[in-house]
Amino acid sequence: MDAHAWDERYAASDLVWSREPNQFVAAELADLAPGTAVDLAAGEGRNAIWLASRGWSATAVDFSQVALDKGARLGEGLDVAWVCADATAWTPDEPVDLVVIAYLQVPAADRRRAVRNAVRMLRPGGTLLLVAHDSTNLTDGTGGPQDPAVLMSADDVVGDLTSADDLDVEVLRAERVAREVTSDDGHGGEERRTAWDCLVRVVRR
Repeated sequence: MDAHAWDERYAASDLVWSREPNQFVAAELADLAPGTAVDLAAGEGRNAIWLASRGWSATAVDFSQVALDKGARLGEGLDVAWVCADATAWTPDEPVDLVVIAYLQVPAADRRRAVRNAVRMLRPGGTLLLVAHDSTNLTDGTGGPQDPAVLMSADDVVGDLTSADDLDVEVLRAERVAREVTSDDGHGGEERRTAWDCLVRVVRR
């Protein structure tokens, strides 16, 4: 991971990602009672901002200060703390109710460290929601990283968690999910394609 390269990417455009939360984050978490939340690899903080707008006290963690500065402007007035740190290793001072990891595409060892660390942040009964580009997206889908080493399946993530002796989780959902994306079809219209993500939602026991 190269923080400088991401700083440059975030500096080069108004918004790299949309202002709206990820569709799966919004669908999965809309009914949760607000509490404390951490958005790991938050980028410009769209998910943290959405959570804060719904009453959560959120912390957005990313290694790009440029992205965080943009997010802080977008989320001005909302209860979001902006922390520049390594999303695979950072920990809060107190246990939290929710951790969101959306599209942290890193090699398996880093992913394992990140998801285990995320569950360790949770109080008993707290939720981890992970969404990422699925391994099958490389051949069956569209967009996303083209390096298979940073792609994953829901089974990979569940295995990361269940193989840790100190973690006890209840798996509520672990599957491949479809996400429709649109692009310019070259003739002034839009072409619709399907991207494949993996989605994992667990509760810490």
